Amino acid sequence: MNKNIAAGLISLALHPTLSTAENLHLNEVVVTASRTPQARANVIGDITVIDREEIERMGAGSVTDLLRLQPGVQINSNGGAGTASSVYLRGTNDQHVVVLVDGLRINSATLGTTAYENIPLGQIERVEILRGPASSLYGADAIGGVIQIFTRKNLSKKPLVNAAVGLGSFNTKTAEFGINGGVNTLKYGLNISSMDTDSFSAKRIRRGVDDDNDGYYNLSASGFLELELKQGHTWGLQYFESKGRSHFDNGYNNYGNQTLQSYAFTSKNQFTDIWHSTFKLGMGIDDSDSHARPNTNPASSSYNPSGVSQFRTEQKQLTWQHDIQLPIGGALTLAYDRLEQDVDAQSNAKTSLNKQRNNDSFLASYLANIDKHSLQLSLREDHNTQFGSYTTGGAGYGYRITPTWRITASYGKAFKAPTFNQLYFPNFGDPTLTPEKSDNLEASARYTGQHFNAGITIFENKIRNLIANAGPATAGCTSGGFCPINVGKVEILGTTIDGNWNITDNLLLSGNLTVQSPRDEQTDQLLVRRSNHYGTLNFLHTWGNLQWGSEVTGSSTRYNDTNNTKAMKGYMLVNLTANYKLSPEWKLEARANNVFDKNYILAYTGNTATAVPYNTAGSNLFVGLRYDMKH
Repeated sequence: MNKNIAAGLISLALHPTLSTAENLHLNEVVVTASRTPQARANVIGDITVIDREEIERMGAGSVTDLLRLQPGVQINSNGGAGTASSVYLRGTNDQHVVVLVDGLRINSATLGTTAYENIPLGQIERVEILRGPASSLYGADAIGGVIQIFTRKNLSKKPLVNAAVGLGSFNTKTAEFGINGGVNTLKYGLNISSMDTDSFSAKRIRRGVDDDNDGYYNLSASGFLELELKQGHTWGLQYFESKGRSHFDNGYNNYGNQTLQSYAFTSKNQFTDIWHSTFKLGMGIDDSDSHARPNTNPASSSYNPSGVSQFRTEQKQLTWQHDIQLPIGGALTLAYDRLEQDVDAQSNAKTSLNKQRNNDSFLASYLANIDKHSLQLSLREDHNTQFGSYTTGGAGYGYRITPTWRITASYGKAFKAPTFNQLYFPNFGDPTLTPEKSDNLEASARYTGQHFNAGITIFENKIRNLIANAGPATAGCTSGGFCPINVGKVEILGTTIDGNWNITDNLLLSGNLTVQSPRDEQTDQLLVRRSNHYGTLNFLHTWGNLQWGSEVTGSSTRYNDTNNTKAMKGYMLVNLTANYKLSPEWKLEARANNVFDKNYILAYTGNTATAVPYNTAGSNLFVGLRYDMKH
């Protein structure tokens, strides 16, 4: 990573000047840090909020394109639009993050990861990223943190329409349409979006049937109904669905279909001035199929001639939460969560997997902001039909030294449940695997002024029982390939700095830098596809009706294998954005990505000498027209 950029980020994040009365973002409300609404200024955890304005600047980008600009986040992808992508929070694994869409899990329980590539930006109103252990609030898998995605929602009583169309490189076409409004005590909303692109070849290969464009198509919808029964009592329905088809390189004309769904009923009740209850019953679904033609004669191949693999995860979810204001000060949260996971997998290697497991959990947390002091305590007990019981806890304290300076410290325990593939997949899984567990310590300091805010967070995360793939020579491994076992020990030490500086009323400079050491304790090697340094530097200028800006994002060297022999060189990318307001309701948008056409690698197809890198996009352009009806 360029040393001048890194130095600029450090200077920005530690700049102590420019402060007077009104602080930036103090009135912003977040929910992910404690499962209850609280002012962002009082949050103890390390949290980032992405609003709709920032999302719209991404053009035809993906969720991972949006996340890679945030503090403590690294990504990789296996090609262009619609290909499998991974997100790493603070150097942890891609399975170490809980992803919620409107409060519901939609991940694959077989893989343990979420299909970020099939969550379109056109459906997203807001994203909250909580970095650090959160199992004491959200249960299994939150070792690295939580990413909560909120679909588009406008509670205006007047019918409001929004729409957008766009064209870009790789024959990319996008469209969005939404309507939100209300009638008496009923509020409603419906949003539809689509994307169609030829993309580019997923693999960097110049021969055979894999040397073709791997296109992607997505059609998505989300909606809500909210009925106020009487003051303080509402019922709500919410729905999200995304259908994507992507082509991939592994033979002739291979493609996959994937559907993500979430839907829920919610009842919110203000029983008294100090007692609020929320009941939610919902379902999250990840349903995918892969269509591949065998390279060998189907008659003599071990693969099904149809070449179809199917994987379906259903997660029934129930939450009953009570938030109680205490007379001694602060608020007590008591909650019961139930998660029923059901997987059905049929692979083209003529193997199948049909398994279920249930999880009942009980949560108690306390949140207080008294004078200059903030306190957050949480304790959660999970009872799982597969791996038994697990208790996690967290404690955090914040102190406001002055109106502009605040320090925090926290400790948390977290765990990750083995995936269904790791446990049960034929000739591979091991049902005796135990959950991974972690202990995390962190401390932060933040300055918030009228025109400038910056923070520094130092963290240490120790992970035990890490599930790693052992070679075929390992005792008990009968697959002839690799088997998952509990052997790994990981220590991640790191520091993240971030800052925003309103140089003038029309000029904003922002950035973040993470310096970390995510290493295997036994080998002292860097974890796969994680780097020691990464960050972004952003510039945004408003001149009349024109707003334009730049994004510089970079990473130091990463490795594609555990032995750190297959290096992926560090890179730095520059993107440009612009929008022009034609009127209060109409806006032209443009975005240029990788303007210097940098050649970089995020992942390889494997670790062998013949493995080839996955392609990344060169210079590309997107332009669009957006309409947002005003009140």
